[in-house]
Amino acid sequence: MTASASQKQPKRHLLLASDQADQSNELAHILRSVGEVQAIATSDIPDKPASEVSGIVVDINLRSAESVQRVRNKLRGEAYRSMPRLFVLADALHHASMQAWALGATDTISRPFDAAAILQRVRAAFPDSAAYDATDRGKALNRGVEAAHAVIVKMFEKLPAGEPLTIEDVMQAENKILKAIKHTSLREWLTAVGCHHIDSYRHCLFVTGFAVAFAQNLGMREDDQRRLARAALLHDIGKAFVPVAILDKKTPLTEEEMYEIRQHPRRGYEALAAQGGFPAEMLDVVLHHHEMLDGSGYPNGLSGNQISDIVRLTTIVDIYAALVEKRAYRMPFTHARAFALMEGMSGKLDQQLLQAFRPVAFGAY
Repeated sequence: MTASASQKQPKRHLLLASDQADQSNELAHILRSVGEVQAIATSDIPDKPASEVSGIVVDINLRSAESVQRVRNKLRGEAYRSMPRLFVLADALHHASMQAWALGATDTISRPFDAAAILQRVRAAFPDSAAYDATDRGKALNRGVEAAHAVIVKMFEKLPAGEPLTIEDVMQAENKILKAIKHTSLREWLTAVGCHHIDSYRHCLFVTGFAVAFAQNLGMREDDQRRLARAALLHDIGKAFVPVAILDKKTPLTEEEMYEIRQHPRRGYEALAAQGGFPAEMLDVVLHHHEMLDGSGYPNGLSGNQISDIVRLTTIVDIYAALVEKRAYRMPFTHARAFALMEGMSGKLDQQLLQAFRPVAFGAY
């Protein structure tokens, strides 16, 4: 390799925090292919990392309450708020993955290590130091994604365990979400949240991004943008009550499993209604985002004027996001194919709204 080619290689400065007996030597060796690595014990994670540090990799026992709490205490400081963080999973169990996301994971990798896959994840998750966006623009994006993710964690992990989710939780996030998309771009939002490997998390974040960008493109007042952001963020909350084995299944669902999936709008509605304090239009979106104009949707078989405008809009971005996302059972559709499929749903979707969504859909890629 020539000197000039070497100079073009991205230079990342990574912290590798480990509680492993071998100090994660194998992982450190892999990471050194794309940057400088400082391997430290989790107890030695600095309160304020050096300015050139572009990300932290955490390799701990996610089943250990002590290890998890130690890392949580270290990373909750302001210095780490916008820093990408990659967690190592010892297995593919849902609990470990959920614990990683609750600790603010930007992405996860699993043992046994696949060097090529890890390096691809690192390049995507951690920018090189020279190119790292530490401007207000980059910070706005990071804060928006972080705020939305915090609500998603409460939805899918804490609510089923009996911890309440309040409208105040959502309202605290909406300002940061609106600012993130307004001052960066939908494309950057989708890139930032696309690394989430829990489908339900990623989907809610995608739908929120598309909904806010759509509202802004339509010239909606800021109050209306907020209303839509709240509804989009919570639209799939009912999936928190569907078994993970069904949500993540890679093969076709059985009739019984499909019935279980179709219960999620009503379960989400009932959970929020019981909680209290949520506006009627948010409950409307949660309950009816799978309704179709021709009456073929669920759970109530609504049709035509029975379906509100905010539900029609959310349904469009929900379907589009689902089509362009990678799923356990299929690769993502191209934006052109996804939009064409939706144009073919002329009796089911509001085609006037769909055409208004076109510049948002095609401008996101």
